[in-house]
Amino acid sequence: MKYSTQNIAEITGSKLIGSDDLLIKTIEFDTRNIYTSSNIAFLAINTSKNSGEKYIQSAVEKGVKIIISEHYFPNLKDVTWIIVENSIQFIQKLAKYHLQQFPLKTIGITGSNGKTIVKEWLYQSIFDEFITVKSPKSFNSQLGLPVSLLEITERDELGIFEVGISKLGEMEILENIFSPEIGVLTHIGSAHASNFETEEQLIKEKIALFKHSKTIIFNGDNALVYNLITNLYSSKNLISFGFESHNNVHIRNEWRGTSEELLIQYFNEEFKIPISQRDEATLSNAMCVITLLKELKFDHAEITKKINALKAVEMRLESVNGLRNNLVINDSYNLDMDSLKIAFQFIHQYNKPKKSLILTDFVEGKDSEKLYNEVAELTNEQDFSKVFLIGEEIVNFENIFTAQTFTFNNTTELIESTQLNQIEDELILLKGARKFETDRLKTFLELQKHDTVLEVNLNAIIHNINIHKSLLQPETKMMAMVKAYSYGLGGYEIAEFLQHHHIDYLGVAYADEGIDLRKNGITTPIMVMNPEQHSYNSIIDYNLEPEIYSFRVLDLFNEQLLHKGTQRKYPIHIKLETGMHRLGFKADELIELKQKLNTMNVEVKSIFSHLSSADDENEKDYTMDQILTFSQNSEKLMEGLQYRPMRHILNSSGIVNYSDFQYDMVRIGIGMVGISPDQKIKKQLRNAVRFKTVISQISEVEKGDSIGYNRKFKAENTTKIATIPVGYADGIPRLIGNEVGKVGIHQKLFPIIGNVCMDMMMINIGNESINEGEEVIIFNDKPSLEEFSNYCKTIPYEVLTSISRRVKRIYIKD
Repeated sequence: MKYSTQNIAEITGSKLIGSDDLLIKTIEFDTRNIYTSSNIAFLAINTSKNSGEKYIQSAVEKGVKIIISEHYFPNLKDVTWIIVENSIQFIQKLAKYHLQQFPLKTIGITGSNGKTIVKEWLYQSIFDEFITVKSPKSFNSQLGLPVSLLEITERDELGIFEVGISKLGEMEILENIFSPEIGVLTHIGSAHASNFETEEQLIKEKIALFKHSKTIIFNGDNALVYNLITNLYSSKNLISFGFESHNNVHIRNEWRGTSEELLIQYFNEEFKIPISQRDEATLSNAMCVITLLKELKFDHAEITKKINALKAVEMRLESVNGLRNNLVINDSYNLDMDSLKIAFQFIHQYNKPKKSLILTDFVEGKDSEKLYNEVAELTNEQDFSKVFLIGEEIVNFENIFTAQTFTFNNTTELIESTQLNQIEDELILLKGARKFETDRLKTFLELQKHDTVLEVNLNAIIHNINIHKSLLQPETKMMAMVKAYSYGLGGYEIAEFLQHHHIDYLGVAYADEGIDLRKNGITTPIMVMNPEQHSYNSIIDYNLEPEIYSFRVLDLFNEQLLHKGTQRKYPIHIKLETGMHRLGFKADELIELKQKLNTMNVEVKSIFSHLSSADDENEKDYTMDQILTFSQNSEKLMEGLQYRPMRHILNSSGIVNYSDFQYDMVRIGIGMVGISPDQKIKKQLRNAVRFKTVISQISEVEKGDSIGYNRKFKAENTTKIATIPVGYADGIPRLIGNEVGKVGIHQKLFPIIGNVCMDMMMINIGNESINEGEEVIIFNDKPSLEEFSNYCKTIPYEVLTSISRRVKRIYIKD
């Protein structure tokens, strides 16, 4: 995109205040993602839940000179304004105009699942033959699609764009902006289904995208999808794919068996494709890509070669702790300008003052000089202390990188040099194309090497928070509980991410947890739930806010304030006892409490309590009694104060089941992980945690052979046993051995046999086609965290907080 401020105002019918000749190449709508101020405009998006206008000041502080907003703020100087009637409609109108300027062939992909995979696999297959533009990440919404369309340039020959909807009427708006020549419908599932009355209504909404498409490629296994498309669009070129034989494209042979090839029927033609993964989702997505490649006129030999070369789509960035107190950000899965920009946005979420970059050749067929000049310009704005370049092309441009720059022909040269050993207390970004094997650099740099890993999906956490926020009023604040090492997920890593996303408060159990967060740069208000007497001095030094639950605690903390000579009114939080009988002031103590508070140099930031049974349908009456008690007692307490503190009583379950009593703030804990007592809400949440390992060895045992300590398992038949490197020292309880618990391999469950060992356990895999080194899921989806908790006869909280610190935590953004 390249427009002047005057151009954009004229195209969209907006009002321009300021310079008319400033160049805009990028429109950014999230100040957290601003990594450069050159030729950028900030669009303040207003929605019913939030206003982007409150972040305009932040954008200006980051150097942005052009603001697009529904309102004008004359107090901000040296800013050019584009004033619009509706921020979303503005970018949609601009995107529609921009698309119309280019004659490229377009492919639009919609559906419930598989959109991003199909887009990325198709891109991997064709970028050598077509100069291709695609949606970054999974941008596909009312805002995401227009942002994607603005990426189109005059050089592009083909555009692949995702299109997503969540409620009725949205597709009509998007189809008016973007009418793809080839429409693609992937799998129809339950995503967003709760916003539609029937499945038919959901399908009709999605396929409205194809109103003006010439060709429609669709998954025809769903009979309703098949009938609706063939009836509504009978005059178009229709191609169905799927597992059922009535589809134009389907698999002829038994794909669940041991065959190493798939026999693909494409209308009246047949050809073979190698097979490595056998799950339905992967094969369905592969058939969709095959159909698209045939439609783009690739022959069988080319398709076979391209499908064989496909890599799993790792649409994620991951962070791990490195040696010498470094933080390693690994994005060594793909490399293009879009993903480079995304990586630069991501690293701005961290507080490390120094940063280094490892960057390889780009492998796309583009004008090298123009490409690497753009790469260098973007990189230079990120203020890296060192840049390591790997490859044959990029090293020729080392002089245009302003950081201290080192060049290497390949990854091995860099590893064998001593340069990486000189980096200490820095963020190291690994950004490379797959062929350079930069994953080896992650292994070389990371602190822990244990094959057993706890993966924490940061995007899933913020998604789950937003689902809970959707049940609240816009003004209701939210406290995220990060006590107990963030429920076992990690300490400051989670807090840092939540701070970046403007969480209002953080909650910890003990002062030490809050101090650790402060030492790692967390500035968000932090409430300490259990302030021990010896920690009061540190609480004040590190600006932490204690929970006060008794007169003893109040008096002792006030003594410490007096001793330190604290001048300001110190923030505290008053806990009321409402029926859980754990901690808190009772009703008959409120008069004395008011009197004491008014004589002390403190400010009550909040009054709160805790529901004991918000997740229990059978305890609604008791929960309502607790809420009523809290309401009455908190009002009595506030009557004696000269101000109104915030009030909060709802936890994750409370937010879902009792949102009418949200007061001024709510607290979220396990809900961030994707756990909810409400099945409708549960369907909207994402699993945020995956506990996984790999198979160390596979052994065949004969009938009568025993396995493990005390010979607790004896084979009844000849079978195969997989040993995995995880045991009770990692947090796996011994009680789930001996076929109580199961693990997931290839989306199937296999029993744990024999006694769980300290560092290992054994899995009965029967005669399944499974290999050493393959991934094993302890919990995530199959089995789920809840299922694993049931094996352990406990709750998800205990499972997560029991996972050992020796298990490596990896933080990903997908």
